[in-house]
Amino acid sequence: MKRTFLGELEEIVLLTVAALQEGAYCAAITQTIDQQMGRSISFPTVHTTLQRLEEKGFVTSQMGGATSERGGRQKRLFTVTGAGQRALVECRQVRAQLWEQIPIPVLQLWGV
Repeated sequence: MKRTFLGELEEIVLLTVAALQEGAYCAAITQTIDQQMGRSISFPTVHTTLQRLEEKGFVTSQMGGATSERGGRQKRLFTVTGAGQRALVECRQVRAQLWEQIPIPVLQLWGV
């Protein structure tokens, strides 16, 4: 079976969807990334990334209820799928393995 990889932005957006749970809609995801990472990202960039993640099967979306704060418009809510969960766990494991390969003297020089 062909493995699908996550790019850095895809990983960040997918992690944010997982963190926000039921509140994961595009504007909240964009705002959370900006606040948590100090990384300015545009709404259209997050929207495109969410579409790509949905095409890869890492998230699903459904329309939420209409809200007065949005003028009666619905929010598209995103949820991490089983495949998305596996991809995030794999990313975490790979990163941990790579960190473990860095010699301790180097980590000490870095103050880690």
